Parts: sequence; structure tokens; C-alpha cells
Amino acid sequence: MKLNELRDNPGARKSRMRVGRGIGSGKGKTAGRGQKGQKSRSGVAVKGFEGGQMPLHMRLPKRGFNNIFGKDYAEVNLGMVQKFIDAKKIDAKAVLDHDALKAAGLARGGKDGVRLLGKGELTSKVSFKVAGASKGALEAVEKAGGKVELIPAKKKWVKADRNAAKAKAD
Repeated sequence: MKLNELRDNPGARKSRMRVGRGIGSGKGKTAGRGQKGQKSRSGVAVKGFEGGQMPLHMRLPKRGFNNIFGKDYAEVNLGMVQKFIDAKKIDAKAVLDHDALKAAGLARGGKDGVRLLGKGELTSKVSFKVAGASKGALEAVEKAGGKVELIPAKKKWVKADRNAAKAKAD
């Protein structure tokens, strides 16, 4: 076998059909598209269209609820914080806020900050600066000799507040 003798298997490469090249080719005139209608024109891809019948994705029932006012917190358990302190990935003497926990790889996501949860055991004296904490987490941190400072949530302006601010300015 030589390099210049290498060939594909017979029938491995099929040449494309050239449409619209005369009636004798079998694919002339309408080029195999039939007559008239949207699909006989160029630039059409009707995905999910069911001929005017209500499409399947609209026939299926809607489920669940998506709260547009819901908060997105990165949830951090105290047991994991202690594990990271023991592994020397977090400095226990520093104030642990969202940035510090994120840098350590504990807090993922959390557009609205970090929320402490009480799962696990905390033995180190640690101070936190977070957006929220469960009752059990607060008790566990204080029991270990640490403290939790809660950051107030950013207040979203409401029409009534805007009117009150406008009246105050006048």
C-alpha cells in the first residue's frame, strides 16, 4: 500500500444532488419542493409548528411558581466553615464576609449575599458579616465565642417611597 493509493471505500462519499437543473434530472422545475406554500420558498424553518393546532408545548400544563421577589443567598453551613478553618483554607481571626467565603470556595453564587445555616459543629471563635443567619447558626456561633453581624438588605424603591422622598424634598 502506498500513500498515493489511499482511497475511500466505494460509496463512502456521496456527491450532492444538484436541484433545479432541468426536467430530465428528476429534480428540475420545483427542485423537489412541490408547488406553492411556505415551505416551497427559501429561508423557511417551521420548528414546532403544528399546522394551526395548539402546539404541544402550549398544551402541556404549567407547573410550579417562580417568585420574582425571592432572594438568592449562598448557603453556608457552620460545619463546612469549621472544616475549612481546620484545613487552614480560611483565617479564623479575620471577619468572614461574602468575599472571604467566596475566595475560599465555600460560597457559590449568592447574588443577595450569604446566609449561615447551623448544620455541623463550630468550635472556633469566628466573626461573620453576612446577609442572614438561621436561629441555630446564631446560637452556635455565640456559643463558640464568635459574633454575627447582619448586613441590612438593600431596599428596593417603591412608588410610595418615591412620592414620600419627593414630598420631603419640596
